[in-house]
Amino acid sequence: MLDERSYRGPNSPNNQSVQSKETEFLSNKQVQWLKKQLHKSKATWKVIASDMPLGLIVRDGSTDFEAWANGDDPALGRELELADLLRYIKNKNIQNVVWLTADVHYAAAHYYDPAKAQFTDFKPFWEFVAGPLNSGTFGPNQLENTFGPQLIFQSIPSDTKANRPPTEGLQFFGTVKINSYTKVMTVTLRNLVGETLYSVDLPPEK
Repeated sequence: MLDERSYRGPNSPNNQSVQSKETEFLSNKQVQWLKKQLHKSKATWKVIASDMPLGLIVRDGSTDFEAWANGDDPALGRELELADLLRYIKNKNIQNVVWLTADVHYAAAHYYDPAKAQFTDFKPFWEFVAGPLNSGTFGPNQLENTFGPQLIFQSIPSDTKANRPPTEGLQFFGTVKINSYTKVMTVTLRNLVGETLYSVDLPPEK
């Protein structure tokens, strides 16, 4: 479970070409901790809980960015930190990494494909977005292609008016189940009353 609030540098246009204190999002200390935990883990699945999404653009005003993503460019700004982490996962052949993310007020499933990305030195992986449980509904946000995210599912149409109240039922959450025999991970995105909107079975890498 990552802390993406305590150590980040200031929100900015997020287009720096070199890593520095200004581009930190997790911080070097937290990145090194995460790498160590991933590398030594004997778990079949490595689930990373991130309070902000990876490839969705979250703006802070007209020029600055709140999360990692900053537009359809090679890795720049805060994305340099994420690129380094994804490269490490690939180089160490760390298997079955799944990201569970939030912050944007709807649900989505994204598949990150290096064959469709501008930064390509990483293993394909899934990101599932959901939440919050009781707040205004916003989005959907724009995906950018630095890391090649493919939109597999999103819970609201592209023309949804901003700040829909909870009374409209556009609240979402996710569930994860892992079969103890097959090790298949089933991720399900659900609406306010628990109905399944999208579900996928992920077999583990061999």
